[in-house]
Amino acid sequence: MDIRHLEYFSEVAEHLSFTKASQTLHVTQPSISKAVKNLEDQLGVPLFYRSSKQLELTDAGKAVLINARKVLEAFNSLTWELTDIMELKSGEIRIGIPPIVGAAFFSKMISLFKEKYPLVKITLTEVGTKKIKQGVDDGSLDIGLICTFPTQNSNFEIIKVLKDPLRLIVHKDHPLASQKKVHFSDLANEPFILYRKDFSLYDLIIEECSRNDFQPNIVCESSQKDFLLGMVEGKLGVALLPSKICDAINSSEVAVLPFYESVVNLELGMIWKKNKYLSFAVREFITTSEEYLEGQEKVLINGEK
Repeated sequence: MDIRHLEYFSEVAEHLSFTKASQTLHVTQPSISKAVKNLEDQLGVPLFYRSSKQLELTDAGKAVLINARKVLEAFNSLTWELTDIMELKSGEIRIGIPPIVGAAFFSKMISLFKEKYPLVKITLTEVGTKKIKQGVDDGSLDIGLICTFPTQNSNFEIIKVLKDPLRLIVHKDHPLASQKKVHFSDLANEPFILYRKDFSLYDLIIEECSRNDFQPNIVCESSQKDFLLGMVEGKLGVALLPSKICDAINSSEVAVLPFYESVVNLELGMIWKKNKYLSFAVREFITTSEEYLEGQEKVLINGEK
């Protein structure tokens, strides 16, 4: 049985027309008819009803079509994988990252991967978690870094990247700036400079405010870390940022305060689509990321960091 027999049969079944299949495949109609007839002879069953004006699949034809598509998909995956190897592991990885938090936590993994595979192009797209999930699902993104984890029965595979507590950012002249730690309830009367509504952290902060019996006074929303920080420096409100980003703040105008309890955390995960062919480059990026995260975990367990 030739793989082309299955391809020709699948195309005829798709259009229910030998003529349209011929036009799509750019193969002569007699060649397609002969291939389908050979397939029927090999299987010993008719695949189409040809008596009526409209071509129709038989029950056997429907069963063969389901399996033919699986075989063709497997064959195409094999072809793509061999192409990856022949192209010396080059290619492109399209990654979606959330603004404010994405690059700060992802840059090390990207750097390690580029050291191993400098020919691979990495394209980063800054969008919110919802759009990242949509992009990974529809194939416009290969990998996504997200702030809310999908359910176990979702269409995604996931590895957890980190869990980072939020800290409070206030102007140095703010009454809270002199304290070593703060309670979340201390923010009840503060003007909030908050993330946009399409950020998962927005929902988490609002929920924590509700648990502390107040609704935040939101004076501004933004997706840009520097804008949030600039508003705090201008004494226009307080903001909450992940601790790893706070560690990199270089401003004498603000104070960074931890909470008594890490009630709100940024949780990052890396996702890709289940049961989808992944190029060599994408698979290697996932492997490199997993090895890096395992190394980070061992460092923390051994107390070396």
